[in-house]
Amino acid sequence: MSLRLVFMGSPDFSVPCLKALVDAGHDIVCVYSQPPRRAGRGKNERNTPVHDAALELGIEVRTPKSVKSEEALNEFAALEADLAVVVAYGLILPQALLDAPRLGCINAHASLLPRWRGAAPIQRAIMAGDDVTGVEIMQMEAGLDTGPVMASVSVDITPETTVGSLHDELCEAGAKLLVEAVAQLEAGTAKFIPQSEEGIEYAHKLTNEETRIDWSLPARKVRQHIHGLSPFPGAWFEMQTPKGPVRVKVLEVADSLGEGNAGEVLDDKLLVACGKDAIRIKRLQRAGKPVMNAEDFLRGNDLTEGAIIA
Repeated sequence: MSLRLVFMGSPDFSVPCLKALVDAGHDIVCVYSQPPRRAGRGKNERNTPVHDAALELGIEVRTPKSVKSEEALNEFAALEADLAVVVAYGLILPQALLDAPRLGCINAHASLLPRWRGAAPIQRAIMAGDDVTGVEIMQMEAGLDTGPVMASVSVDITPETTVGSLHDELCEAGAKLLVEAVAQLEAGTAKFIPQSEEGIEYAHKLTNEETRIDWSLPARKVRQHIHGLSPFPGAWFEMQTPKGPVRVKVLEVADSLGEGNAGEVLDDKLLVACGKDAIRIKRLQRAGKPVMNAEDFLRGNDLTEGAIIA
């Protein structure tokens, strides 16, 4: 058997979940996604990744700016869905919409709730130095990521983990978990457990002010900050050049021993002193240039021992 589903999602993270539900044989009657937005140098309108994936699958796509109007709610209810599946959709859903499907709405969220409710759970988990995160499937309710949980999977965070690598791990794990959760709902065997009232943390949206590297922090914190923003939006420092300061993103680093003033380059292989210990930069990107490893970067940029970056 299969369920009649509405899928609601927008970014790359949501696409494997959509495809997994289709592969499992469910009838996706409609996909909701964020409206196309202008992006790139030409400022042309671009669909969300979920929008494009749905079109490739031959599924109807709707992109309302809001789902709170009476018209939007009536259109949603007319789909007569058994269940709505929400994965990083990006709009607040009113209670009337949550109540419309026969089995309600479930959400796949990229954290181990109640830790990291909100907009940027993958980034915040790495930046905070968490050892583990995961994906949980919860029943949606009016609060922000507050609903009872029915399924969970954990993924380790190591010193080498970046947002990019963790995103991909959670995509794969989350898609598999979601299919299993929908099967439980279909069979009537799903059990929902209320979230704990302890350990609540909010994964607030990232701000531009957070992306600059603070070399005065201990090396471990600097590494967590850099990896928690890699590859996007990217943590950065300024490098002095004959033409003035240039912004350089740092994408991959490793903790190392070293001593010096914060931001001081300690050798000719991009070892940089922090408030405690040092960071070995492994991959970085000068503004307007491709991503390079440290060795290639140093061939065309003067960051020798004794230089100061900020």
